[in-house]
Order: sequence, then C-alpha cells, then structure tokens
Amino acid sequence: MKTIIVPTDFSATAYNAARYALGLAHQMGTTRIVLFHAYELIVPIPDVPTSLPMVDPNELKEASLEGLERMKKDLLAELPEGVTLDYRADNTLLAAHADALSKEEQADLIVMGTTGGNQLEEILIGSNTIDVVKHTTCPVLIVPSGATFKPINKIVFACDFKKVGTGTPVYPLKRLLNVFQAELHVLNIDREGKGLSAGTSEASLLLDTLLEGYHPKYHFVDHSNVVQGIMEFADKENADIILTIPRKHGLFEGIFKRSRTAQLAFHTHIPLLAIHE
Repeated sequence: MKTIIVPTDFSATAYNAARYALGLAHQMGTTRIVLFHAYELIVPIPDVPTSLPMVDPNELKEASLEGLERMKKDLLAELPEGVTLDYRADNTLLAAHADALSKEEQADLIVMGTTGGNQLEEILIGSNTIDVVKHTTCPVLIVPSGATFKPINKIVFACDFKKVGTGTPVYPLKRLLNVFQAELHVLNIDREGKGLSAGTSEASLLLDTLLEGYHPKYHFVDHSNVVQGIMEFADKENADIILTIPRKHGLFEGIFKRSRTAQLAFHTHIPLLAIHE
C-alpha cells in the first residue's frame, strides 16, 4: 500500500481522520499520504442576478493551499518514519473528482472522517463522505469523529450471503486482508427469521473458496434491524473495523431511504471500510 488520500475541509473531524491515516500508514507500510482539499468556485451565470460576491479564483486557491500547509505542519510531529506527507488543492467538487483523483495519485485507499447525524440530517443534508463512497472505485475508509487509531487486528465483514458472486471484489479485498493480517469474522444478518437454507450453505461455500487462506469465522445472527445487528455484533467482538461492499443496484434508494452502507457510516463509532464490487 503506497499511497493514502485524505480529503479535508480543515474541520476537527478531518484532522482526526488524518491522524488515523498516519497510524494506518505505519501498520500498512504506506510511503505517502496526500492531504486533499476541493475548493469550489461559484461561476456566475450570464443575465442571472446574484447577490453573491465575486471571488478571485487565485485567492481561493491560495487560501486552500495555506490551509493545507498549516495542516501539514500540525501533523508532521506524528508522521511515521519513511512516510512522505504531500498536499494538493483543486477547484472541483470532491465527490465528482474523487475517482479521477485516486487514479491520478495511484492511491490504494481514501481515508475520510464523518460526524454522523440524526435522521433528519441523513435525509436532508447527506454526507460528503457517503457521496465519495458512491462515486469512486477506490476503497474508502470512513473514520467516525470519535475514533482513534489502534492496530487493525480484527475485521467484521458484513456480508449478504444472497449476493455473494462474481461482483465480490476479490482482488482489492484480498490485498487489504494481506496487509492487515487480521482475524476475519464474516457476518450475515437474517432479518426475516428464515435462518439457514440450502442457498445460504451454497453461498457460504463460495465465499469460503474466495477467502481461502484467510481462515474466516462465520456468524449468522437474527436481527430485525440489519444496521443495528451489525453494530451490536461488532461491539461484542471488539472489532477494529467493519468491512462492507456497497452494491451498485440499490446502493442509494432515493433521498428518503438510504442504503445500509450509508446508515452504517452515519451511526458507527467503529471505522467502516467500503470496497466496491
């Protein structure tokens, strides 16, 4: 794992995610961390009246770079030996540019913070972090505002056995598991109370083949609320991160119904690693 990107808005949550990334870099053998700030220049539309003040794009970029330089200086004392801390600022929307950015920087991982929120905030405000998860193929590690880094020794892989198949991202999944060398717990929540079936056994056999060599432990839990069931299990097992695979179909089912990944990102106090299929 050579490069980690840490998007920042210079908030306390972003600083916390950056410090988490520093600890992660030490465990993963990462050699480079890139602090990234996406500043957005409002372009006036001709013949449309506006009361917004005109902003000099050069001043906006200069302010962004100054913020990044200050953040770099604040973090240097905690930088692991052998890790380079760079920064970059672009006039863009973060979510729209995240995938291209990760490819340009040859990033292995994006680490972002989230403050979470209540139900109204989830529906009306949304989360920049969730939008990045939606629009990038690079793995994204979501760090809750209260989380501090500790070595990743136990992973809970929240998995829907009904959807195990060709869409499972085997290469990036194995790559991260190889780096962490962590105890792996595969969790399936059954909210319909149907328990195990022939289909479940077949899916678990397929997943066991995909995860051969990682010695996964399988858990089947009945719970009416999938997100709450995952959180309770992860707490009980003292998991260091929760791993999930957001699916392209039904990932976000409209503004009034967020996906399980989005709900997890808002409510978890354990870092959440999202790897796209």
